[in-house]
Amino acid sequence: MSLLTLPKINAEARIGNAQFDMRTDALERWEPTICASTDNSTSISIYEQIGESWDGSGMTAARMSGILRNVGNSEIVVNINSPGGDFFEGVAIYNLLREHKAKVTIKVVGLAASAASIIAMAGDEIQMGDGAFLMIHNAWAVAVGNRHDLKAAAETLTPFDEAMADVYAARSGLSAKEAAKLMDAETWLNASKAVEQGFATGLMQRDEITHNAKAQGNTKHLALVEAAMARAGHSRSVRRDTLKSLFSSKPGAAENTVKPSADIAASLQSLLQTMKEST
Repeated sequence: MSLLTLPKINAEARIGNAQFDMRTDALERWEPTICASTDNSTSISIYEQIGESWDGSGMTAARMSGILRNVGNSEIVVNINSPGGDFFEGVAIYNLLREHKAKVTIKVVGLAASAASIIAMAGDEIQMGDGAFLMIHNAWAVAVGNRHDLKAAAETLTPFDEAMADVYAARSGLSAKEAAKLMDAETWLNASKAVEQGFATGLMQRDEITHNAKAQGNTKHLALVEAAMARAGHSRSVRRDTLKSLFSSKPGAAENTVKPSADIAASLQSLLQTMKEST
């Protein structure tokens, strides 16, 4: 069991007419090249979105569960640089880490936004890197339907927000009401503020963070395009079928990157700019 007593989040039921996706503001501030300078057999890296992406990448609860089975009862370090993503996957990963039978150290090397910030709260220790940020907010979803559908979606989201407020409060020492206010304000916390307000326990050394030049910026651009399509009302299946159709092959799991041709990359940039101008 985790060394720190933290509440469990119950989120078994998904919302039928709503889909949890990454927020555009988090994506825009995400720098995929930032990573930990060292990795070992007991470190876990979350350098992608939360939940399965269109190309099969992304950190899921199933993937985390498999990693933890291999780790056994050893202490672990979880390095995070993620713009967030699927709320339910984030909650499930948080619960898995919370139930780990040894010490869990979270290191936010870049960004832990949205669902990734929930995962970060599972650490017995939470360390923030120089220039790193936590971003907390209410559960964010793209909902479709008539006014009754939208009202039902809003009502369904309420207990999830309350559960997250309880987690942030338990970590920081704030009251649940104070934590809820920070969520309402969609709060960005830099490293010093996160430590000051109790969302983190300490700072990382600068030499613990580096940049991976091989990380593909196109991964970020593709995620921005998908987020823009979500805001336009396209379903997840339509968005992902559209993106898959742009590529003749799927990137290898080991690379976890997307390598479009120059023409496709330029088209994606143009599409993204058009979507930005239309919103």
